[in-house]
Amino acid sequence: MNDKQVRNRIYILIGFLCVVLCAFLLRLVQWQLIDGDEYLSHAESTSTYSFSATAARGEIVDCYGRSLATNETVYQIELNQLMMGDTDLNEIIRQLIEILEASGEEWNDTMLISEPDENGHYEFTNEPGNESQEARLAALKDSLGKQQYGTADQVMAVLVEKYGLEDYEPLWQRRIAGVRYQMTLEEFSVRNNFVFTTDIGSVTMATIKERSMNLPGVQVIGTSRRNYPDGTILPHILGSVGSITAEQWRVEDEDGNVSYPLRDAGYNMNDLIGQSGLEKVYEEELRGTDGTTEIVVGDGEIQEIRTGVTPTPGKTVMLTINREFQKRVDEALERNILTLQQTKAENAGKECNAGAVVVIDVDTGGLLAVSNYPSYDLNLYRSNYSDYASDPALPLINRAFTGQYAPGSAYKPSVALTGLLNGIVSPSDIIECNGTYTYYAPSYTPRCQHYHPGNKVDLYTALQHSCNVYFYDVGRRAGLAACADMANRLGLGVATGVEVGESLGHLTSTEDENYTVGLDVQSAIGQGNNAFTPVQLATYAATIANGGTRYKTHLVSGLMDTNTGEVIETVEPVVEDQIEDNIGAFEAVKDGMVLMAQGNSTLRNYPLTIAAKTGSPQRSEVYKVVNGTRYYYCNGVMIGFCPAEDPEIAVAIVLEYGGSGSNASQLMVDVLNAYYFDRTSSFEPDPEGELLS
Repeated sequence: MNDKQVRNRIYILIGFLCVVLCAFLLRLVQWQLIDGDEYLSHAESTSTYSFSATAARGEIVDCYGRSLATNETVYQIELNQLMMGDTDLNEIIRQLIEILEASGEEWNDTMLISEPDENGHYEFTNEPGNESQEARLAALKDSLGKQQYGTADQVMAVLVEKYGLEDYEPLWQRRIAGVRYQMTLEEFSVRNNFVFTTDIGSVTMATIKERSMNLPGVQVIGTSRRNYPDGTILPHILGSVGSITAEQWRVEDEDGNVSYPLRDAGYNMNDLIGQSGLEKVYEEELRGTDGTTEIVVGDGEIQEIRTGVTPTPGKTVMLTINREFQKRVDEALERNILTLQQTKAENAGKECNAGAVVVIDVDTGGLLAVSNYPSYDLNLYRSNYSDYASDPALPLINRAFTGQYAPGSAYKPSVALTGLLNGIVSPSDIIECNGTYTYYAPSYTPRCQHYHPGNKVDLYTALQHSCNVYFYDVGRRAGLAACADMANRLGLGVATGVEVGESLGHLTSTEDENYTVGLDVQSAIGQGNNAFTPVQLATYAATIANGGTRYKTHLVSGLMDTNTGEVIETVEPVVEDQIEDNIGAFEAVKDGMVLMAQGNSTLRNYPLTIAAKTGSPQRSEVYKVVNGTRYYYCNGVMIGFCPAEDPEIAVAIVLEYGGSGSNASQLMVDVLNAYYFDRTSSFEPDPEGELLS
């Protein structure tokens, strides 16, 4: 090929490239200048909407990983405004209510206005004195621009106009308006679905699917609901999960400043949240991280639905509790209370109707069982709440953590330690008991119920036979302040550290309004104004068992990755106090408590050595008066630990109207039997494992 031919071909190639470039340039001019507005409009009409995908809530398990609180799949109806388009919202609501009503199911409507009477009039349904409901009603009137004295009829008239309900009869005006107002409260929008109802049945689900063509934007969504495999186990401790309330969502401080802390924390208003117990305390760990579902809309139509961020389930919370041991303690507490009712005489334990037992690992402070009687079923908490709340036996009260009881003679080991460690007495020092304490005679001579004139009492005998005169004298000489300080260090009258709310109890003080010098000696025998919780009494018993080491009492042993089962955080034992003892004071008190147990017909033959102290504190109620003498009902209290030579567990028992501390003896034996001798495969599934406490 000659040079001329080569040049011609190059010119042709250059010409072709110029034509292609010109074509591209012309197309670009058309896109940018001629059709630019159209393409810009199309681009701007395409939007991506992100919706929350709720993460599965973490479980709560016992020390062997057995479920105490878990999840089950349920289905709920949600309204998606984005998918609803221009469909009449009121008509969709009406159809959904008809479907739910036919199945006997409820819908999301908390507006405090009744359905109309036969004359078409409405009434407010708030309970008188209910501050929460009064605040909600006031907010409703404010949002509609009505004065607080406005009537229900006037409020409904505004709602009918606001939501365009003029063509509906009064009953449907109320029903639709209630849902529409709830939507407003929950900020229903193209970015926030509205939960119309939860936990629908199969009939409702099928009906919704059959009528889906006429119900655009109505979705049946699978979600999780909290489930408790045995709702009678630890209901007061586990707590409950519920919908976010209006008061939790919109918070107004005393200066009128409004904030939305849960929204700022990433919650949607229709989310569930821990409302009490461990569900509330460990909300952050249990909640998990929500994911997202994205809907792409272009030219007014849904172009794509895709998963954005995959939700991450919450962590699993592991407890120190052994589920099977807990069940046995629950059964033992109920059985013993019912036995007292059936076998004891009046005023001697027959009236016993409630109580609590707390069992603690003395080496860690981990709680092994927390029992309350009467109790309730956590799975029935919502449906039976009115019955539970009105029950005079008060089953909703967590007596173990919040009940405050005089300890009676169970307080005497604390006074003994005060006297020993402050050099006031030695174990062998003798105090003569003549049946009354005469230090304040003749104005005040408190009695001793166990001894008569001529008895010479040392520390061991005083604990064995619970001699009041001995502890009157030691307590008076030590003083209230020293006794209170020792009691605090042992775990009485102070926070124990349990994760769920507890009462602090009270120690008799010179600052008490009813203080007289007589309270100095009454306090020394566990009466006066002393009042402690069962969990404090158990902590106190464990501290004595440990020779003065007080651990932080706790329920949670660690956190676990829900997906892998890997333990990612462990709660280590925490020493709250260490009482120095160079004179063997704790050993002397332990020996006295062993003697007390050996003198008890129920405890003395136990195959392991028990150290215990009973208490029979008087209640405020008088059951008879004879010759001016008042006779009071008594509670039954017992603390103890076992085996005394090398303690493993400590136990505290309180029986309301139990008659005497000795009436708790069989219950103590039953608890120890459950722990030491009732270890079936269900009790301890891994024979080589150890309690995670």
